[in-house]
Formats: sequence, structure tokens, C-alpha cells
Amino acid sequence: KGIVIVQVNELVNKVPRVDIPGGWVDFIIPTEDPYYIEPLFTRDPRLITESQIFIAMMALVGVYAKYEVKTLNHGIGFNTAAVELLLPTFGEEMGLKGKICTHWALNPHPTMIPAIESGWAETFMPFGSEVGMEKYIMARPDIFPIGPDGTMRSNRVMSQAAGHYAVDAFFGSTLQIDQFGNSAAATAGRIPGFGGAPNMACNAPGRRHPSKGWLMASKEDGMRESLIGPIYRGRKLVVQMVETFGEGMAPVFLEKLDAFKLQAQAKFEIPPIMIYGDDITHIVTEEGIAYIHKCKSLKERMDAIKAVAGYTPLGLAADDAQTKKLRKAGIVMLPEDLDLSFNDAKRSKLAAKSMSELVEWSGGLYEPPVKFRNW
Repeated sequence: KGIVIVQVNELVNKVPRVDIPGGWVDFIIPTEDPYYIEPLFTRDPRLITESQIFIAMMALVGVYAKYEVKTLNHGIGFNTAAVELLLPTFGEEMGLKGKICTHWALNPHPTMIPAIESGWAETFMPFGSEVGMEKYIMARPDIFPIGPDGTMRSNRVMSQAAGHYAVDAFFGSTLQIDQFGNSAAATAGRIPGFGGAPNMACNAPGRRHPSKGWLMASKEDGMRESLIGPIYRGRKLVVQMVETFGEGMAPVFLEKLDAFKLQAQAKFEIPPIMIYGDDITHIVTEEGIAYIHKCKSLKERMDAIKAVAGYTPLGLAADDAQTKKLRKAGIVMLPEDLDLSFNDAKRSKLAAKSMSELVEWSGGLYEPPVKFRNW
């Protein structure tokens, strides 16, 4: 039997709703100071860079639009926040409304407000909530599952199931990608939680309900026929959106992940890899898109990754002639192949450029945590 410990701000005679039955709880710890809940998914639009906007634009053209991704999950980060804020502007210009990004397995976070208010998002299957979004959520029972008491009915287990089997695509960021495409958020001396990424960002071979993007990804799979013959069983799109250099100019693309050092130090049975390379279908950087699921061999996948790895040590090892072949085969697409230029990536394209503008979009219902209030 496990032990259930509940930390609470206050003991009361009656709660407005029951999330955990009292019979399941072993210990209750009232705290003297109010318990602070971290706004995990909240990203300030002021901090979104033009490079991140450019990556988001390439992803919208080369992945979202191409595969007509309607059901999806977004990971945490500025790259996906940029996509969300481009839907009512750049997405509208492309005529994609109603064709992509309609059904979400996602927490209701503030950078989604403009897309909701402009009619892009139709439904949410939420894992949990987000600090400051309570009043806005209650005002939109057409989008969020609201109970008779007016509060949202999030369900982490059901959302994990939906994120694994039901969605067509996962889009997220990471801190390191190795030469084979394996992705890890663990770096030397730092092991963060994976969240739902290993579950959301892997193919679900048990799925049987088809969609355009799911079938297209399978038909493009360069290794599928050699493994299971001429059968189109479908494949989830798993997309990593990263800048080639991260915080402190640390290269994102490496020959070997720090996860292997952590495995040795902590004596883990396996390294803490977040997403395995054979599950990833696309890597999007400021240099272009690698459609690595199209590759027919591990060597070809490694060459495709190098082609978009920029000026990292891995990227500098790219062979220009091989990159040219990969572009011709549609395995690598550079910005010019997508009719995009970095000069197009302006902050003016964001539907909201600050937290105060997100509040305006919400009709004053979104209440940002104090750390995000700058007006």
C-alpha cells in the first residue's frame, strides 16, 4: 500500500468538490504559508524571439499544414507558444483555420487564449489547470469540460490516454539531441521530470482510427516496408522544435547525450532519454526541417540531422553534397524550400506580444500570477 500525503493551505469543514476521497488520505499537512503553485505552462510573449517565431513558421508550413494536424499535444516551451500565437495571424493568412489545431490534449494555458477567442481551438482534453486561468476557463464551457459546480473537470489519466492514442501529433522542445535523433532534457548535473513527453511523443501501434496526417506519415516512413511489408498502419507525428544553441550557447546537437553520464553517475539501468530517435518524425530548427521518418537507413537519418544542426559540432560535420541529395528527396527542407525567409519572422506577427495583451484577449478574465505582471 502506498502512502498519500496532502499538503493544504487550510482545513475547512466542507470542500466545494471532491478530487481525492478522504479515505485515500493518510496524512494531512497544513502549511503556515500559502502553497505556491508554479505556472508551469505559462510563457511571457515578450520573451519570444524572432528565431523562435521563424521555427514556428517553418513548422506551420512544413508540418502542421502539410499533414493537416487537427488533434495534437504541445509540450512546454517558447517554440510551441510561438505557434499558438501565430495561429490567429500567420495561420489565418495561410487559410488554415478549421484545417489544423482544432482538438487539443493540453492544459489551458494563456498563450492559447487568442486562438480560442478567434475560433481556432474547438475542444480541450486537459491534464490539469494553469494558475490564473480559472475565471477564463469557467467562462468557456463550450471549449473546456466544466462540471455543474462551474469548475473544470480535468483528468490526467484520460488525457494521457488521449495524448498517446488519439492525437495525430506531439510538438515539443528539448535540451539535447544526439547524432541518432535521441532526445533528452537531462543534462550534466540536472535531471528534470519528463512530464508526459515519453507517452505523448511515441508512436501508438495499437491505434486503428485513421486520419490524413497519421496515414501520410506512415506512407512516408522509409523503413516501414522493410519491417512489416506493404502495410500502411499509420504513424504519429513526433516533432522536436529547437534552436541549434540553447541557454548559455550550449549546443543542442551532440554526438552523445549527457544522459549517458547521468546513467553512470546514478547507476540507472537505462539512460534518462526522453524521446527515442526512432519515434521522432521531424526536427525543426532555424536552419530547416529534417523529415527523419523518411530516411531509409540510420546513416541517412544521421546525415539529415546534421543538415539542420547549424554551427554546432554536429552540424559542421554535414556534407553539402549529401544535404543536396536529401533536399532533392524531400528529407531535408531549408527555409527557401518552404518559401520562407528569416526576414518574415517579426514579433508583429504574434497575436499577443505581452501578458497584458493576453489579458485583453481574455476580456479581463485571465489573471496572470504576480511574477508575470509588468504593467
